[in-house]
Amino acid sequence: MAAKTETRTGNGPALEVERRLLIAGIWQRGNGPTRQVLDKYTCAELAPLETASDEQIAAAVAAAHAAFEDGAPTPWERGEILDRAAALVEIQTGILVRTMQAEAGFTEADAAGEVKRCIQTLKLSAEEARRLKGDVVPLEGAPGQAGRLAFTLRLPIGVVAAITPFNSPLNTVTHKLAPAFAAGNPVVLKPSSNTPFTAAKLCEILVEAGMPDGFLSLVHGGAEVARTLLADQRIRFFAFTGSTEVGREIQRSAGLRRSQMELGSIAFTVLCDDADLDRALPKIASAGYRKAGQVCTSVQILLVHEAIADQVEQRLAPLVADLPYGDPHQSETVVGPLISEGDAKRIANWIEDAVAGGARKLAGGDRQGTVVPPTLLADINPEMAVGCREIFGPVVCIERFSRLDEAIARVNSTPYGLATGLFTNGLDAALASARRMRVGGVHINETSSSRVDLMPYGGSKDSGFGREGPHYAIQEMTEERIITITA
Repeated sequence: MAAKTETRTGNGPALEVERRLLIAGIWQRGNGPTRQVLDKYTCAELAPLETASDEQIAAAVAAAHAAFEDGAPTPWERGEILDRAAALVEIQTGILVRTMQAEAGFTEADAAGEVKRCIQTLKLSAEEARRLKGDVVPLEGAPGQAGRLAFTLRLPIGVVAAITPFNSPLNTVTHKLAPAFAAGNPVVLKPSSNTPFTAAKLCEILVEAGMPDGFLSLVHGGAEVARTLLADQRIRFFAFTGSTEVGREIQRSAGLRRSQMELGSIAFTVLCDDADLDRALPKIASAGYRKAGQVCTSVQILLVHEAIADQVEQRLAPLVADLPYGDPHQSETVVGPLISEGDAKRIANWIEDAVAGGARKLAGGDRQGTVVPPTLLADINPEMAVGCREIFGPVVCIERFSRLDEAIARVNSTPYGLATGLFTNGLDAALASARRMRVGGVHINETSSSRVDLMPYGGSKDSGFGREGPHYAIQEMTEERIITITA
């Protein structure tokens, strides 16, 4: 077993964290500069993180490439490993939850939700590994092809570099690692330096479950590690979730190599005049503020038909004001801290600027360190920062509309297009929105943040391309080869 470092913060229980690198199945000290990982609520030092040198990154890629050349375990064996990992994750729920509470600032409910979804993602990937298949191609349907048979195979694409964010330090990592391995690919993982210990724990679990040496390496570090990975031509696929700016840099460097990009967003949810508010408002209060709003599909802008806007404001404001916020180690907390004090200050400044520009604050309060109280704004305009830039914080902004065409145009007005929610009982409105909103997903009578891990998930425009969801990700992480036989 890997050696652990015990750490304790002022507000949470003691944690044992793995702060080293994993290269070809061996845990080893990092030769790069040491970074400090902070408790996101207290800002106290949690534990030092050992980062990778260029030589160690090259060794990880070389081991992955060698593993790819030697060949993956059979699909059945890959499924068994992923199923064992799912069982181990469930057993170790407690340590995973405590780790995310400390390094990500997640509340107990948010962290537990990450674990449950991780288990599902592993199980789904195990199922997909066992039924990976191609198609029969009816060559005899073409003239002069009598007696010919054809079928396709789906084969691993090669070494995958997975670069993952802080806001889903377990399940997003799983959405990269598990489908890649299910497809037969080795992975080199670089998780966020803000939340590295959750990823390390998942890697420990995968190794214990039987992940072969070379099929999983873990390298820590910042942007310099990502650039080193990009420069290595032995990597054939880049799976990235993060900012649009970094995604553009990766794509420029990737060239002809394939990639999957889940990038930034400004997420809308629309309330038509016939919306069921008893159903919609609690969902919006949850989707706007879980993980302190640090979700790409968090409800940032709530488009409300003018006929029900006053009622929505009157009913939603107390729901938001009543959300407990603060210390994520307290079981009743719903909204925890931001990932850094700098982000908390930025969000507080955007709120102040919006109010100074004429917006009304219906709920909210003063920033406390890394914690921004859940905030609800009304009367914003699209020129404000809160109306045209991704907030990535616990802020929902209400805008009014009079016709559905206006709401659809507002959704399409930003460079982004990840997901949109729409509450209506009207079939025409639902179908018109589904066809005309230029986003990766339109969720009728759900919020923009609706996601089930088996579905395709991804965006359009500057929100990226490619799809997560094990079945869909595996299609992207494999190459199709046609085999023909002339009898």
